[in-house]
Amino acid sequence: MLVDGWLETAVAALVGGGCREVVVVLGAAEVAAPPGVTAITAADWEQGLSASVRAGLAQVERMGADYAVLHVIDTPDVDAAVVARVVARGLASRSGLARAYFGGQPGHPVVIARAHWPGVLTAMSGDQGAASYLRGAANVEVVECGDLATGLDIDEPS
Repeated sequence: MLVDGWLETAVAALVGGGCREVVVVLGAAEVAAPPGVTAITAADWEQGLSASVRAGLAQVERMGADYAVLHVIDTPDVDAAVVARVVARGLASRSGLARAYFGGQPGHPVVIARAHWPGVLTAMSGDQGAASYLRGAANVEVVECGDLATGLDIDEPS
């Protein structure tokens, strides 16, 4: 169940953080996407998070994007300042890979350059998204954001 406002908060963080276009990937939940976004449905959403990432990357590829910023809605204290910091670092890096960290723990958002999309798609399965690819990549920019937010995934046990 989506908590009121989480989707809008996540979209606002992405837009405010520098993302010109936002793709919202829907699945089991039937919700209205905020105005101004491209909303798609992961047809195989029951296969887990990887289905959402796969659908999202396919959509941004069709849109001609060079980078994807992956974000989730269940980290509601992640705001535009966090997104802007991670996006700036991802765009400036040689690898085109950057991930937010909160107190030394990996979180979202994640920036992934187009060159990495095939590897991400190959490494994912089930409820594992891009994390398995990122763990194996030696050139991911670690972007500490604990001074801006907790990054707490509120559907995860503490």
